[in-house]
Amino acid sequence: MENIKYPTWVQTNSHKRMHDDFKVFLWWLWKQLGLPEPTVAQYEMADWLQHGPKRRIVMAFRGMGKSWTTAAFTLWCLLRNPQEKMMIVSASEYKAMEFSTFTKQLIETIPLLSYLKARPKDGQRDSVLAFDVGPSKPAQAPSVRAVGVTGQMTGGRATKVIFDDIEVPNNSETEGKREKLDNRAREMGGAILVPGGDSIGLGTPQSTQTIYNGFEERGYTIRVWPARYPDEKQVDKYQGRLAPSILRRITDDSSLVGRPMDPDRFDEQDLAEREAEYGRSGFALQFMLDTTLSDENRYPLKLRDLICMDVDSERAPARIMWATSEQLDIDNVGLTGDRFYAPMSVSTEDKDILPYEASVLFVDPSGRGKDETAFCVAKQLHGRIFIRRWGGFSGNGYDDSVLTALARIAYDEKVNEVWTEDNFGDGMFNALFSPVLNTRFKEWGELEGRPVSGGPALDGYRVQGQKEQRIIDKLEPVMNNHRLVMDKTIVEQQFSSVPEDVGERARYYNGFFQLAFLTRDRGALKQDDRIDVLAEAVGYFTTMVARDTEKAADKTSAKARDKSLQDFIKNAKMGHRASALHQAPSRTRTSFTRRR
Repeated sequence: MENIKYPTWVQTNSHKRMHDDFKVFLWWLWKQLGLPEPTVAQYEMADWLQHGPKRRIVMAFRGMGKSWTTAAFTLWCLLRNPQEKMMIVSASEYKAMEFSTFTKQLIETIPLLSYLKARPKDGQRDSVLAFDVGPSKPAQAPSVRAVGVTGQMTGGRATKVIFDDIEVPNNSETEGKREKLDNRAREMGGAILVPGGDSIGLGTPQSTQTIYNGFEERGYTIRVWPARYPDEKQVDKYQGRLAPSILRRITDDSSLVGRPMDPDRFDEQDLAEREAEYGRSGFALQFMLDTTLSDENRYPLKLRDLICMDVDSERAPARIMWATSEQLDIDNVGLTGDRFYAPMSVSTEDKDILPYEASVLFVDPSGRGKDETAFCVAKQLHGRIFIRRWGGFSGNGYDDSVLTALARIAYDEKVNEVWTEDNFGDGMFNALFSPVLNTRFKEWGELEGRPVSGGPALDGYRVQGQKEQRIIDKLEPVMNNHRLVMDKTIVEQQFSSVPEDVGERARYYNGFFQLAFLTRDRGALKQDDRIDVLAEAVGYFTTMVARDTEKAADKTSAKARDKSLQDFIKNAKMGHRASALHQAPSRTRTSFTRRR
């Protein structure tokens, strides 16, 4: 490195610290970009990137800026030694290209870094997938190369390999995919890296089975920066990975526990919103970086988060307050201490009892065997989801008796739409169900004096991805925010609705058992038909649930008040007109109109 000719600004005393200390360079670069000064956590991460061991991993929560900081580190390394060969690996080639594009744009837009611009006229590479820096010597490997983790890495050589979020849900949802991903990760730290080179990882775990947990066995050192300061039990779970600076701060000041670790970027309100969005277990995994997960988070769906009450088929209260003050006297099928609870309060005024905004029936058909044809009727009002019917039919879901029973449920509940899962039937179930639905609706309508032209809209849906992950991702945020209301009758009849011939296996068919004991592990449940169809019904209303329930209720109340006022005015006018036949109180009418 002694023979490298650096640009003048690097050689001057005023910039020597930037050359020697990456934190100083990061501060300067952020100033050039018009960004706020790096946070304390980002400085700590920068120090680890510069001074950490040859094989090191930054495990930080979403949004901490680890990719941008590491892109700056890539640039700083090339500035110090233009002969470095940097390979950027991400989950996809596109994501890796984003990283290299940012690095390239910094070189091209910041005048003092123009020294590093590629020189295409001299035969240097100059694309976002592979580019050279100006002072680099001719070599087979480019100065910076971007590649997807499943792309062509064989034959490439690098002095530094940076793998940036190579684990994402799509490539880590099954054991087979994780094994394949892990093998690619081994290649990055093996054949590609030149002797003495650095292998640097940036990651956020996607599951409790994250591949990052196996990196320490291969000589990597992991540093963890969680979103909140951890308590003593959480510190133990990190198994020595927690950044020492964080450990020092909570040792010196225990009042920091539970507070935002990087408040300049994410304050308590922001973290609370993210916890509501991701659910407790998702937040523990991706923001607190806890891959062990206790039973509290391993089983993320809690019976206590439900609101259990009498649910009407056509109308519901606009205001409901959840609490664990009134425990229902119903057998517990969940974890020890988990219980069903009634709401603390329910609005009963006429203006707050409103028709549902939508009502749907979801059906998951079964063939022959132990599976059930599961069904769920869900209704929505002001962002809350009300479950009116939930259960299953044993036997062949294509039997006329089952189709008729499902049609009767749709008819009685006056659903707007019926959705059926058609992953394996390829629409066959709907082809059989549609004539039954339309015929029965007409027959029952004529008998009961409720004329209908046919059944509700019928459509199919498809599911993909690991079942357990998909179900939890749809149910947990809604339940954590206490927006799922369960008809108390369903809870009370939980065991009577399971098949009679299953004996001791009855609990596995119980929807609440499935809810309480579901984990993110593949094959976590022996039976999962009912919890699966519940998740799809709840997922249908996901966008509606995003509404603020209180604001929606207030808006409805305001409309009711306006209507009452209009009715009062109308009635008052009518009264004045009637009395005018006798005394014609024109002055009173004028006065009233002015007040209005």
